[in-house]
This record gives sequence, C-alpha cells and structure tokens, in this order.
Amino acid sequence: MYSNLRSLIFKLDPEKAHTLAIQSLKFNLVSNVFDENKNDPIFRTQIFGKDLSNPIGIAAGFDKNAEVYNPLFKLGFGFVEVGTITPLKQYGNEKPRVFRLVEDQALINRLGFNNQGSETILNRIKSNKKNGILGVNVGPNKDSDNRLNDYLIGLEKFYEVADYITINISSPNTENLRNFHDENKLNELLKSIKDKKNELKINIPIVVKISPDIDLKQIELISEILLENDISAIIISNTSESTRDDLKNIQRHQKGGLSGKPIEQKSNLLINQFFKLLNGRIKIIGVGGIDSGKSAHDKFLSGADYIQLYTGMVFQGPNIAANIKKELKELLLRDGVKNISEIVGNKTLS
Repeated sequence: MYSNLRSLIFKLDPEKAHTLAIQSLKFNLVSNVFDENKNDPIFRTQIFGKDLSNPIGIAAGFDKNAEVYNPLFKLGFGFVEVGTITPLKQYGNEKPRVFRLVEDQALINRLGFNNQGSETILNRIKSNKKNGILGVNVGPNKDSDNRLNDYLIGLEKFYEVADYITINISSPNTENLRNFHDENKLNELLKSIKDKKNELKINIPIVVKISPDIDLKQIELISEILLENDISAIIISNTSESTRDDLKNIQRHQKGGLSGKPIEQKSNLLINQFFKLLNGRIKIIGVGGIDSGKSAHDKFLSGADYIQLYTGMVFQGPNIAANIKKELKELLLRDGVKNISEIVGNKTLS
C-alpha cells in the first residue's frame, strides 16, 4: 500500500510529509500492520535489564516531541527513542532544512533540535502512559551559555518517565556541538552526569550518541571515557557531514547531516571497531542505512546488540519493522541460531 502512496507523499516538502506522518499516527489513520513475528522468541532480548520483544527501535528525530511513541510500538518496534529535547522550546534552523535524495535512499537534514521544550514534552509523557521501552534523547539549546548544564537539566527532567536517557553530542546541526567528542570535554560532561545521578540517587541507564565522522584515535579515547563513567550503551551513529562523493542527487552538497543507505557501511565499520574495543562491557545500538532484514543482519554481525532506524521508514513505509523481522528471521534460521543475540559480532556468518 505504501509503495502506491509514496509517489504522492514524495511530491510534498519532506518536513510537511513528516508532519503528515505524525498526524496520521496520532489520529490512528495508519492501517494496522500485519506482524506475523510479533512475539517470536527468536527476537526476544533484554535492554538495561528490561524485557524487549525485539531489538528494532525507532531512532530519535522521528518523534521529536513525544507525540506518537505508543502508535510506533503498534507498528512493531521493540523500543522508541524520542527527541532530541532541549530545556527550552526552540524553532531550529531556517527552512528549507530537510532534503530527500531519492536516488540515494537518503536524507540530508539541518533541523537544529527543533522541539517544544522539556516542560511541555515532560507533561505529555506523564499524561500518556508508555506501552513499551522509551528512551529520551536530550541536548542543549542553540543559544545556551552553559551547554553542559542543559544536559543535566534534561536528565533531571526526564529520569522518572524514561527507561534510558541519551546524551546527544553528535548532531552536526548545532554549531560546535561535536566539540563534546573532545577527550576533556566528554570526560567532564559524563562525569557531571554521573555526579548528578548520584546527587539524585537514581540509576537510570545513560546512552551516548556519537558522530560517524570520527577517527580511530578518537574511538579508543571515547571507549575509555565511556567505560570510566559507567555508560550503559553507545549509539553508533548519528548523521554524517561527509560521505557525499558518490551521491547521485543534485542536492548532495546541502549543508546538514546525511542519513540512510550512503552511511550504512561507514556505520558498520565503526560499530565493529567499538565492538572489539568494548568487548561486551557497553551495549551498542547500531544506526545507519537499515531498511531490510539483510541490512539489519549486517548491523548485528558487526557488533550491534540493538538497532534503530528512521530514514528507512521514510522510503519503505510504516510496515518496515514487520518486514525486517520477516526477512531477518529467514536469515537467522539459515544461520541455525535460536535467538538473535547469538549472532552479535559474529562476522563468520556474513
């Protein structure tokens, strides 16, 4: 059905099409997805000590304002991450700020953390009980004079309603945000978060979302800092500022973060490098170019314990999670495994 609608949807501005998708989910206008593998034990796992029906999540950026996380669970996702949420409401960057690269199965966005602000979104989550594992992705306001403190505000606001908090240091669309990848800045930030958790006497899992545009030296340093600061998981990765040379679409040089198929292999290589260094001590959530059972399978083989997607749903439609599970199950049965956790990091199956 979506393949028939896609040509019409793609005539709309990408941001307007996204708003339409949110409204359709909010008012239950998306037809029920047939998910024949909804409760299949082959996909069952745990995340941060909580049961998960499957390890396929929706990435932050789709449900920025926590409006449709329960409808997303109905689409077959095992977990949902909302945000990025800043302490205060902000408009984001000037429009147009989202570009659809159809030939490349990709998006470029420079949204800039547009969201309704932490207070509004917190009240929304409190009034709409979650029906699954919910992560809240937090970041600083663009004009904040203390970005580190903005992360602490996000933690303090959302720890009671979230199953985990993601610290977003990797969007290319907030100026100088990626400076937090610097060894000293990252260590200071994560130590402050650890201290705030101790002050609040809470034990909520902290996840860090990193850039795909880092080098080998940074991977080693980041791994050490994550381990020192008791980080529960790392999301690999956010959108890329590079990886443009082989793109076909005329809009390939638009400023912003590139997502979708062109960053798939870059993400997989990064996941595998972190997997080897972390050795299971920190969970890995793999993101980038997932749109099929095969691409999901490759992420798990590279070392991801869980996966997230967003751009794939733009191109494949709302039944993507169910379709991935169907294709992925065939690959798992071919591999002769009883549970998806058995293939994590097992490159011999590729």
